[in-house]
Amino acid sequence: MTQFANPWAFLLLLPVLVLPLQPWLTGRNVLAVASVSEMERRLTLRLLLAWIPGVLQLLGLVLLVVALARPRETRRDVMVESEGLDIMLAVDTSGSMRADDFRKDLRTVNRLQVAKGVMADFIEGRPHDRIGVVVFGEEAFTHVPLTLDHTTLLGIMDQIELGVAGAQGTAIGSAIAVSAKRLKELEAPERIVILLTDGRNNAGRISPMEASQAAAALGIKVYTIGVGSEQRSLFGMLGDGLDEAGLTRISKATGARFFRATDADSLQRIYETIDELEPSPAVVVQLVDHEERFRVFLLPGVALLVGWLLLSGTWLRRGP
Repeated sequence: MTQFANPWAFLLLLPVLVLPLQPWLTGRNVLAVASVSEMERRLTLRLLLAWIPGVLQLLGLVLLVVALARPRETRRDVMVESEGLDIMLAVDTSGSMRADDFRKDLRTVNRLQVAKGVMADFIEGRPHDRIGVVVFGEEAFTHVPLTLDHTTLLGIMDQIELGVAGAQGTAIGSAIAVSAKRLKELEAPERIVILLTDGRNNAGRISPMEASQAAAALGIKVYTIGVGSEQRSLFGMLGDGLDEAGLTRISKATGARFFRATDADSLQRIYETIDELEPSPAVVVQLVDHEERFRVFLLPGVALLVGWLLLSGTWLRRGP
């Protein structure tokens, strides 16, 4: 992109642009000369071109001011010298995530829509971490493998729909197991799972505690987020049956934390908190290269001023 090393130089354009008004501002009078028909005939062409020196002067000074501001092309190359984290985002896509008890921008939206928006912000804030997505409902599977191509990741994640992994169940244990398996395949300084759900485990072949203990043995932390309203059922469950105690046990078993989100703002703050708890260890070096472009303006500016001096001092010279 084009930048200016000395942007303050553009202040000099103010007196330059006022220059054409100088005769009126200073009150300079043009010398009155008697009209002679022969003289008028000889000076017709010169009179028609008398404006050229002034224009050359003005354009030349403008170009010199731009050259003084030092325009330059700036290229930035980013080199990642060490890896960041490996993060799997496990998101519940069961039917209960259709509940529209969240509000965003004065609109009522369902839980999955809010979750996808907040996760997108989280991904954009961690450009040097490998991130993948696991979706779960009645079953669990990898929707996007771990990748540094966050543009593609965001595009695919935006297409996640309710019921894509089955709408009638919530396989939390399977989601943790699938996420841990993906993280096990790659080496990273630290590996974490961020699991978001609004239900309790009622599907899958592996229990959440078994899966979390296996993840802990691999050095993987599992952060859990429970979403939904705080209305309790007769049996003490939250919302559509959120097992807050069970999610807390999962996180504690892996050295992580459980969070509760009751609206869009609190969910946003939770991901921001996790972002602070798990800073990326990636070492990034930015190489900046500048290519000076002032000569593109300097040389034509000087040429225009030379033309102004020659014409105003010879053929298009003006009298006092």
